[in-house]
Amino acid sequence: MANIIIWTGSSTFATGSTPFGFYDTDSSFQLDADKVAKFCATRLGYPLVDIELQSGSFYAAFEEAVTVYGNEVFNFKVRDNYLTLEGSSTGSALNNTVINPNLGGIIRIAENYGSEAGVGGFVTYHTGSIQLNFNQQMYDLNDWATQSASLAAGDSIEIKRIFHNAPPAMVRFFDPYAGTGTGFQSLMQAFGFGSFSPGINFVLQPIYFDLQKIQSIEFNDQVRRSGYSFDLVNNQLRVFPIPDGGTSLLFHYIKRSERDTPVNPYYSGSNLVSNVTNVPYQNPVYGQINSIGRQWIYQYSLAVSKEMLGYIRGKYQSIPVPNESVTLNGSDLLAAASIERAALLEQLRNLLEETSRQKQLERKKNEAESIQTSLHSIPLPFYIG
Repeated sequence: MANIIIWTGSSTFATGSTPFGFYDTDSSFQLDADKVAKFCATRLGYPLVDIELQSGSFYAAFEEAVTVYGNEVFNFKVRDNYLTLEGSSTGSALNNTVINPNLGGIIRIAENYGSEAGVGGFVTYHTGSIQLNFNQQMYDLNDWATQSASLAAGDSIEIKRIFHNAPPAMVRFFDPYAGTGTGFQSLMQAFGFGSFSPGINFVLQPIYFDLQKIQSIEFNDQVRRSGYSFDLVNNQLRVFPIPDGGTSLLFHYIKRSERDTPVNPYYSGSNLVSNVTNVPYQNPVYGQINSIGRQWIYQYSLAVSKEMLGYIRGKYQSIPVPNESVTLNGSDLLAAASIERAALLEQLRNLLEETSRQKQLERKKNEAESIQTSLHSIPLPFYIG
């Protein structure tokens, strides 16, 4: 097997040196790539010991660290703003965009309840009617739906509202030709006004008289007549009072397939955010990452390099030499790399969590309360005029 060149102590970065080439054209990345390679090799023991890695290994670790950093940052932004982002366009990247929280997602959720209450939502309310037959109280609305609702196989309807009410009292309040409902016909005769034709006679009364008259008619119907009502069980409708025929009963209904569909017809399409995988965040621009982020990236690059070196040295537990053997530290490197990577990720996630909208509002609330407490402790001066 030919000898493979390992780290020689220096490197020269060129475009195409990383596996994916995400940042190869970024001048800041190009400038730091060789520095990171030297940093990682030095931290791993070079030049006191040989480092069985090449410059490409360090470049790959560097690229992975930048990508992981961006993924963690943007994943956090997605989690913190997903209710706002869902349903928005995927047309342009959000990397350098300040997300403006809005109530769109909350309203979409609330509209599902509005559909059930009949005050909005995305479910279509259909209108139907049946003919009330003389002396027939029971009507099967499932049979009506099969014939008239244009249902797909396996679909059914759900009745949401039935319009079966008594005629309003106002229609029986005043009959201009019969003079009924007011009780003033004899009074009109006494004043000598009853002989006028047609019999459209008016006597001015205060508004509370009209209201009391309407209440009287409604109370009379409630006590002395059969109340208008209905009973609906499993789309089997019973109407009261017994119909005398000649009228139609209207109702609103929905199709269960339209209510139960998981697809929102107003928020569907290939260019809309539908899940966390198509939120339009891209890999970060390395040149825009500040010194705090770059320091994290350097440490993560070292951890990845340490892991690669651990796998290489772990291929052999020891190397025989004349009259002795050398034990390699592959397992130690792997263990240390795993701990360091986990610690760096936890550190970054804790930092991001502290910058969440909820944490920032809590901090502002505590700050405002502390300021108020401090102000209340300041003695107020007395002014003598």
